Amino acid sequence: MKTSKKHARQKNLPNNSSNSRAVLVGLSVAIVSVKDEQPRVLVVERENKPDAIPFGNFDPLEHRTLDTGLLKWVEEQTGLQLGYIEQLYTFGDRGRHTTHLGDNPRVLSVGYLALTRSDRVLAATDSKWRDCYSYFPWEDWRSKSPKVIRTPIIPALRKFAKDGMGSRQIGQRRNRIAMCFGSKDIAWDEEKVLERYELLYESGLVAEAQIDRGLESVNHATLGPSMMYDHRRILATAMGRLRGKMKYRPVVFELMPPEFTLLELQRTVEAISGIRLHKQNFRRLVESQGLVEGTGHHSKQGRGRPAEQFRFRRDVLLQRPTPGFLLGPRLP
Repeated sequence: MKTSKKHARQKNLPNNSSNSRAVLVGLSVAIVSVKDEQPRVLVVERENKPDAIPFGNFDPLEHRTLDTGLLKWVEEQTGLQLGYIEQLYTFGDRGRHTTHLGDNPRVLSVGYLALTRSDRVLAATDSKWRDCYSYFPWEDWRSKSPKVIRTPIIPALRKFAKDGMGSRQIGQRRNRIAMCFGSKDIAWDEEKVLERYELLYESGLVAEAQIDRGLESVNHATLGPSMMYDHRRILATAMGRLRGKMKYRPVVFELMPPEFTLLELQRTVEAISGIRLHKQNFRRLVESQGLVEGTGHHSKQGRGRPAEQFRFRRDVLLQRPTPGFLLGPRLP
């Protein structure tokens, strides 16, 4: 990857006592696309280090706003010109960018979600698309309940609850487990991506928890690879935000080509939400919302008859304040 001046500054921060009270503003972005019915995130591969989502420093002299700074260095590093971006949250936990506290500047990282189409060409050889569910294998319910939830997650979380300090904390932990992973009385909520990751982090089940606590890393390969710093937490925030937002805003069309079939649209929504949807109910929803219009073109799909192609009706944004996919219950 071509190293920009901003990255050079980030890698060569001075290390002296005058920096103990310094604050840097970092920009981190989870860039999401969908290809072959799989949600993907753009990661930067670093030698002998975990994957990272693209990140860099905000330069107040060069960048007019945080957003323009983000767009500029992402384009420099990856060649991508981002369209849809959304600020998620500011992450400022002490030590999140170093394991040695003391003289290093404090880093406040502003996390972003960005959406792009899967046909975008990457300019950097060390930037790769990775399956989002490789980092969160418990989030994909499209075929059935993920095996990883039954073991090791639920047994380990039950022990975590049992080890609580007193009946109050034990009860609180049990309630969190039920809210995050569902129970006999509580349905799975696909939006709680961040809450599930944070529960797994607090219980010590993900590798980042071991690393941040200075402990010897426990092999939890079945729970996905770790990411640099708290980038998996930022990615979890992005996925939860995207799952929730597409229910009331048509952001999913940022992931679609100019023309698409209704089946392709449904599979993209399913890829992001991690649940299967009823075909006829989905089509009725799309028609009732007026989100698409026919193009008069058809595409060949398999051995069946050619499927009609559609495009997004952008003027729907002017007609209703909340056009989106109000998803019903997942298919069993």
